[in-house]
Amino acid sequence: MRVRSAALAVVAVAAVSAAAFWFMTAPQPLSAAVLPDKPGDAAKGERLFWAGGCASCHAAPGAAGDDLLKLSGGVAIASPFGTFHAPNLSPDKTHGIGNWSTLDFVNAMKRGLAPDGSHLYPAFPYTSYQRMTVPDLLDLKAYLDTLPADATANQPHDLPFPFSIRRGIGLWKWLYLDGKTFTPDPAKSEAVNHGAYLVEGPGHCNECHTPRTALGGLEMDRSLGGAPDPSGKGKVPDITSGGLGDWSADDIANALDTGFTPEFDSLGGTMAEVVRNMAKLTAEDREAIGEYLKQVPPVASATKP
Repeated sequence: MRVRSAALAVVAVAAVSAAAFWFMTAPQPLSAAVLPDKPGDAAKGERLFWAGGCASCHAAPGAAGDDLLKLSGGVAIASPFGTFHAPNLSPDKTHGIGNWSTLDFVNAMKRGLAPDGSHLYPAFPYTSYQRMTVPDLLDLKAYLDTLPADATANQPHDLPFPFSIRRGIGLWKWLYLDGKTFTPDPAKSEAVNHGAYLVEGPGHCNECHTPRTALGGLEMDRSLGGAPDPSGKGKVPDITSGGLGDWSADDIANALDTGFTPEFDSLGGTMAEVVRNMAKLTAEDREAIGEYLKQVPPVASATKP
């Protein structure tokens, strides 16, 4: 009798745990009420496309020139949790996002959800993109819709158990996705707030320059303070005011435009791609980024031994 009671208790606990898991991992999409009445502006969206570095992940590996606008996907993103493959982001209706509604796109960018409600892996940096305003996201979607459709099929992610259980990302979001849009600081200048928005939102600079927890979430108390390179080789530098040292806002803006540091060294690795993207922004955008970074307080860098 005791054995039967114990077995029933185990079953009951398992059932409650499963129900709690299912509830806590449920998708939480935004409703159509968040969408503005006016459509997106593709001309404005082009600037956001380059600010977000969309081509760096979603164009084919090695793409250049006009091929950067063919978002066929395929870039492999190595991580401690397995290898992710950037998907087709072109307007193709079968393999890309051609059948996505505007609300589908907003939910992907701000809530990390696919149109069917499944969780997207945070290798897609929606923890940063959530800071973007909905009108900006509509502008970006309008621009993406103008790009060439490409029928390249998506590659599946190569993830070991338990990371292959996509539903579990719902728990991760409880820790690392707050759903907040960027709010300007009234004590800061317009330029600093503009730079903060570009860095924290579309530019997603924290995704590489901020260290991560064992679960892969950003340690925002050390925002932009440097981190191990995601590839496992080398370090991503501290770009707070402490790490930038004597660099001026103009120095930062010039580096983002030309790829050269004040000492005339060249920015290499993945930063070369960042420069390629940032060079397509306005001079005011790059200057604002410099103004913002120069006032970010120094933090204890994760790159120090």
